[in-house]
Amino acid sequence: MKPLVSIIMGSTSDLSVMEGAAKILDELEIPFEMNALSAHRTPAEVEQFSKNAASRGIRVIIAAAGMAAHLPGVIASMTTLPVIGVPIKASLEGLDALLAIMQMPPGIPVATVGINAAQNAALLAAQMIAIGDVKIAEAVKNHKEGLKKKIIQANKDLKKVSYKFKVE
Repeated sequence: MKPLVSIIMGSTSDLSVMEGAAKILDELEIPFEMNALSAHRTPAEVEQFSKNAASRGIRVIIAAAGMAAHLPGVIASMTTLPVIGVPIKASLEGLDALLAIMQMPPGIPVATVGINAAQNAALLAAQMIAIGDVKIAEAVKNHKEGLKKKIIQANKDLKKVSYKFKVE
């Protein structure tokens, strides 16, 4: 089994957030890898990873970073693969990371999800891969149907909640 998605984080302190992406990819049965790479502390390794990811079969890279959050943009500058940035709430409520990832110069796009939104990053990666993969497309469709069913059930459960002034 070869990974299709690479989850990269600036340090293992981001793991508690990025596990959300891993769980989604696992649920959708999409092979992935996880590594810690730092744009500032291991720049040579980031370059080697970025330049070789496509030739290893990676189709989408999810890169998480907090504070200055350069990792997603640095990776995007060295590959033609789609990069999804996950801003990590480390300081300034994560707004510094969000802005750093979103404000890429022309020609270096990084898709950006919300602060700590690793699950959405994994779903976006799955949807990108699903364009050319019927099995993954079906898995994404089923996942979204499951979300719909949860809300329908939640509304049924809410009808059973009683308050003196609650109508219906």
